Amino acid sequence: MNEMTNPSVGLYISVPFCRSKCTYCNFASGVFSAAQMGRYVERISEDVQMFEDYATQFGAIVPDAVDSIYLGGGTPSLLPPEELKKLFSALRCEFKIAPAAEITVECAPGTLTDEIIQTLAACGVNRVSLGVQSFVDKEAALVARLHTREKTLSDIERLRNAGISNINVDLIAGLPHQTRESWEYSLKETIATGVPHVSIYMLEVDEDSRLGRELIAGGTKYHAHFVPDDDLTAEFYETACERLSAAEIEQYEISNFARAGYESRHNLKYWTRQPYLGFGVDAHSMLPASPAMMAKYPIDGIRTASTDNYDRYLLAPDWNGSGISREQALEENFFLGLRLNQGVDLARLREEFGEAAEKFDARVARHLVLGMLERSGNKVRLTPRGRLLSNEVFESFIGVERSAMQTIPEAG
Repeated sequence: MNEMTNPSVGLYISVPFCRSKCTYCNFASGVFSAAQMGRYVERISEDVQMFEDYATQFGAIVPDAVDSIYLGGGTPSLLPPEELKKLFSALRCEFKIAPAAEITVECAPGTLTDEIIQTLAACGVNRVSLGVQSFVDKEAALVARLHTREKTLSDIERLRNAGISNINVDLIAGLPHQTRESWEYSLKETIATGVPHVSIYMLEVDEDSRLGRELIAGGTKYHAHFVPDDDLTAEFYETACERLSAAEIEQYEISNFARAGYESRHNLKYWTRQPYLGFGVDAHSMLPASPAMMAKYPIDGIRTASTDNYDRYLLAPDWNGSGISREQALEENFFLGLRLNQGVDLARLREEFGEAAEKFDARVARHLVLGMLERSGNKVRLTPRGRLLSNEVFESFIGVERSAMQTIPEAG
């Protein structure tokens, strides 16, 4: 398995705590007390100590060398300094973290006290992802963000003064009351900060967020009737691609843009199917299967997932695992690989998967004709139009020949 032979693993820690629940948020997060945060860190520390035993039950191999760590949320910067220290101490006790590992923490502007910034630096954090979403104060406030443009700019300066200059800024295209002018302003302000990485997300509309449910219902709560239409949101995305490229912040993945050398190493693991290991509520892992498991089942690797219920997670380990079939692995190579601007190497897939890879030839040809894909030599990648309609492209590569997933008993 070419994608999963990397001897290093990336660690993801889910931290589901927020100061307030943003109206657009569809993640397993919420508002919790400081006491609950302490208990949660204890549970994660227990899982870190015991996960190798769980993995063995699933038939997975856990590399002990770590080259990336990512604390996502929620808002990990809400954790008290002593809890952040406990969390990183638990990770360093159980894993061999490379000296040059990329260590990222997601932070909300306005939550970075001097003590938190000092703690992040002391824990080895060298990358921060700021959930800005908009530099227009009114737009941010209307979706329950609790920061201002001024506070965001101050936080960026203070992070740099503490030695953390690898900073990402998240922006969302399609927020209520967003206009061409306000979007251009957020882009201009983002570029002016000089941050080396920017993530651009188009507003997701689904039943898992309050704003999404209101949009689907055609209501007016949360200013849903002031959300830009799909065409205008797509225009915002295209404008972002142009403005960021002109500033030498180049797109390397559908939603991600970076100056040379600042691509997110952790997230690249997901898109290139490298091993990653998740801890916490609604955390997922993908690991190599042991030789014994691969001899028993025709699988390509092992996935594990924890419950998305906070109370249930605190009670006891709640992991379940499943094998990744060869057909699923092939599909993933397409719909994950196509997220990247470098695209998918068809020759490599044929070498790895043999004739099975040819089952996608007709779909590739169809998207080439439709202008969703473009080809250069053995590589295919999304066109600019294909990126806007990426979900349609991805769906066509799922379920071509889906065999039943090999289910592995829950670890107890």
